[in-house]
Amino acid sequence: MSRIHENKFNPDYAIHPGEILEETLEARGIKKHDLATRCQISTKHLSQIINGKAPVTADTAIQLERALGVSANIWNNLESQYRLFGAQQKENESLQKSTEWLNDFPVSELNKRGYIEKSSDDVETLKSLLQFLGVSSPGAFKEQWEQMTPAVLYRSAPKFESSRESIASWLRICELEAENVDTEPFDSRIFRSNLESIRSLTCEDPEVFEPKIKKFCSDAGVCLVFVKELPQTRLCGATRWLASNKALLMLSLRYKWEDIFWFTFFHEAAHILFHSKRKIFVEETTDASGPQEEEANDFASDFLIPKSDYKKLTKSKVLTRTVINDFASSQGIAPSIVVGRLQHDGIIGFDTYNDLRRRFTLEN
Repeated sequence: MSRIHENKFNPDYAIHPGEILEETLEARGIKKHDLATRCQISTKHLSQIINGKAPVTADTAIQLERALGVSANIWNNLESQYRLFGAQQKENESLQKSTEWLNDFPVSELNKRGYIEKSSDDVETLKSLLQFLGVSSPGAFKEQWEQMTPAVLYRSAPKFESSRESIASWLRICELEAENVDTEPFDSRIFRSNLESIRSLTCEDPEVFEPKIKKFCSDAGVCLVFVKELPQTRLCGATRWLASNKALLMLSLRYKWEDIFWFTFFHEAAHILFHSKRKIFVEETTDASGPQEEEANDFASDFLIPKSDYKKLTKSKVLTRTVINDFASSQGIAPSIVVGRLQHDGIIGFDTYNDLRRRFTLEN
């Protein structure tokens, strides 16, 4: 986790080395012409340094050290601090014109989670947001997003489209979380095999399966992170590649129903197994359309409940609790997965056997 908690000292002034140089000359009674001669520079150039019109270069700093006995490091540091201060002042003026940009982001929530520092000064808040996003300016963010957009395959829920800025913030949090997760190099065969082991964890409680599922993923080169959704989003999951040998699988924990959680996980796993490493799959619905989404849906459905077995189940004349529990037991999966599938396919009503569906909360 990469969060910002720093004590910062930001002085509102900086002393140009020329001021110190002039004071030194006056204190020692040295004329500008004499010092210029000692340093082998023109009197005009020395005056420009004193007046702040010319910088103290590294060479000049060494010459001043020889002539005055004041360390070159001091002159260099004074020059560096002065130039940096000037650049910061210029940046502040520019950022002041962009503070309304903050209104597009979930600033309060990011502050609450410890990712940015919220200040009474909008410019300082904006700086913290930019640092969180890993960009230098609002313009840089826009350019980065525009370059990334062709790679994003985004599936939205009906009548709702998540905020671009909130999506970017959520993806950034996931990326920061992933920085602290070490994985083995990605191996599709190991990942496919480990998915079988993960499937058997669907009967376990969250405190049991959560560390295990993350371990199975990391052993195959997949970093799994759980990050709660942000305001103005309804994201359920996403996948992307951080490197050619490290995939990132992200779940938002939006859906608390056990069956939807597992379906979403295996849906995202399919994107990693079968689809382009250059694409970022971002989804806020479990019923997304499109060839790749349908392929991921079919993989998740059939992986959790094999098609032939499911077909036999649906031919049962009466789908009682006992029938469903016995079928789930024979499959080695949680009954909620069976109920959720039957509800989704319209075989039973959405209000039927919900007592067999568990709700849970995962640590994130």
